[in-house]
Amino acid sequence: MLETVNVDLPGRAYEVRIGPGLVAVAGAHIAPLLSRPKVAILTDETVAALHLETLKAGMAAEGITAQALALPAGEATKSWAPLERAVGWLLDQRVERGDIVIAFGGGVIGDLAGFAAAILRRGVRFVQIPTSLLAQVDSSVGGKTGINAAQGKNLIGAFHQPSLVLADTSVLGTLTARDFLAGYGEVVKYGLLGDAAFFDWLEAQGPALAAGDMAARVEAVRWSVQMKADIVTRDEKEHGDRALLNLGHTFGHALEAATGYSDRLLHGEGVAVGCALAFELSARLGLCSQEDPSRVRAHLRGMDMKTDIADIPGDLPDAEGLLHLMGQDKKVEQGRLRFILSRGIGEAFITSDVPGDAVRDVLHDALRARP
Repeated sequence: MLETVNVDLPGRAYEVRIGPGLVAVAGAHIAPLLSRPKVAILTDETVAALHLETLKAGMAAEGITAQALALPAGEATKSWAPLERAVGWLLDQRVERGDIVIAFGGGVIGDLAGFAAAILRRGVRFVQIPTSLLAQVDSSVGGKTGINAAQGKNLIGAFHQPSLVLADTSVLGTLTARDFLAGYGEVVKYGLLGDAAFFDWLEAQGPALAAGDMAARVEAVRWSVQMKADIVTRDEKEHGDRALLNLGHTFGHALEAATGYSDRLLHGEGVAVGCALAFELSARLGLCSQEDPSRVRAHLRGMDMKTDIADIPGDLPDAEGLLHLMGQDKKVEQGRLRFILSRGIGEAFITSDVPGDAVRDVLHDALRARP
């Protein structure tokens, strides 16, 4: 059940291999990339407890020595101090430019380890082995690496493409239901932004995905990764089409900042709520029918996901405060926010021509619906 998606970037092409059981045989996949039989693994404590011994055994089976550093799990690890710790540890391991760093974890570890690899000795190669659904379909592919700043999410980083991505769908079985569904928020995004047939498929197969159907999980990851690979190949550094991948993120990142990047709102949950808000804004601007945001919300609710601002616990800023947080987004150009809006399911587009009052009204009404 192994699927392969090619990311065909000139001079930096790589494969994304998708299927169950890949962690146990990762050594066989990685060995051809090595100049010497040695790797350095960056992971987090949660993933290490569940899967690190399996990965190390897979390396040992190919005669590869593997050293690992496990950092604390959670979004707080995407910051300066853990990055400094990771880079210092890699230097202590005498990682050379011809070596491979392995990012073994979810999006936090993938982003941090990729950034560490990008700046270590002015760039060493790395392999992504993503262990969350969100990382498998989104952050492990495309070369975006980085950390968060006090001013906002992902504001410090570099483009640094991996040499290989191994997406082991069997490890998704160790995720909590909440973490799995947070990743599903990014899966849904692909159907909403550019493939109505994929969204139709998800409406039919979403419950099977959530229940653990392996064939459905492999297909959902493959479809999502293929869509991202196609976009990244056209626009690696987000000068055009790649910005479409930020559907839901302008709202979502502001909500994440408002909740302190805490467990109150996981990234994929913020994306799901953000997609619903983007479709609501699109409908109010007359860009799509009112049935579209209703259909988006119905599917998210049917999957038992966060759908509206009302689903986020705790205090939040008012509409003006959320607008201010949106102004810190990377998608600001010449002081104007770029939004990803939609003319219908599967028909997203990029625009900076959005009336501030319309955004404020959507946020105000969403906040007013909170209990």
